[in-house]
Amino acid sequence: MNVPISVRPADALRAALAGLLDGLPPTQAARAVDRLIASYRGQTPTDAPILRDRADVAAYAAYRMPATFEAVCSALDALTGAVPEGWAPGSHVDVGGGTGAATWAVAETWPGERPVTVLDWAEPALALGRELAGSIPQLRSVRWERARIGGSLAIEDADLVTVSYVLKELTEADRRSVVDAAAKAATGAVVVVEPGTPDGYARIIEARDRLIAAGFRVAAPCPHSAPCPIAPGADWCHFSARVSRSSLHRQVKGGSLAYEDEKFGYVAATRLDPVPPAARVVRRPQIRKGQVLLDLCAAEEQLRRETVTKRHGPLYRAARDTDWGDAWPPRSAG
Repeated sequence: MNVPISVRPADALRAALAGLLDGLPPTQAARAVDRLIASYRGQTPTDAPILRDRADVAAYAAYRMPATFEAVCSALDALTGAVPEGWAPGSHVDVGGGTGAATWAVAETWPGERPVTVLDWAEPALALGRELAGSIPQLRSVRWERARIGGSLAIEDADLVTVSYVLKELTEADRRSVVDAAAKAATGAVVVVEPGTPDGYARIIEARDRLIAAGFRVAAPCPHSAPCPIAPGADWCHFSARVSRSSLHRQVKGGSLAYEDEKFGYVAATRLDPVPPAARVVRRPQIRKGQVLLDLCAAEEQLRRETVTKRHGPLYRAARDTDWGDAWPPRSAG
């Protein structure tokens, strides 16, 4: 299915995914999704691809790709708010990219063509990714390469390297190797995204520490590159992205809502000279009569709560429009 060149990648992706499961019985798709969810929620890393065949990949893409896309878009949007104005990656490597959700997210964030390589060890995922990308001119030149994502991974130099929803599948040693390889290859920035769970947060913190040790500075979500102020085991840092639900989502989860919220954690680190926000909203704001309560991670390397009231004028109006994960205060509020 081809779409006009003027169509946004987000809309093109939805169009490409529509009808992806045509011909696959709904019960078979639901079983494939259930098995994939069990695999991703398991505690034991795998040394083999989770996505084994066309049915697995089609179910994964229809069920998980929209959520991964929205989570990575949120992380990239935060990165753009901290790097020098006008910066855009001239090249991109998507590590463990599977069907290419992060590649689509980069295209959504920075329009235009660029050299892109997607690395994954599941050939069926790469094949479907190539098929989906063929629907939009911006992604038709993407290279889809089979590679084992682990200790022996070699990554070509690129302005931007993304590692999204893949570290959980790896052993501890392979996780370290992949993050180190991404740091070595990235000339501009590395973005790592994981599920918004306590163990996903632990993997993000490990990746963050290794990127800082490699000379990177944190651009987002943290307003500093100092150690995370969250006491280990006491809490975890994560965010939320709103995702439209497909009929498959509603069938598998038995829900009737037209949307769901994808919880994710991330770190965006850069070799550039970032200007992180003064603070980041790390919980859903509490809007009360005449005031908004914001839980913040601040540049002073601490967590704090700020109460914004009507007497703050424009800042109060900005607080009412502020969402979980946003920078604070917004630059537009001065």
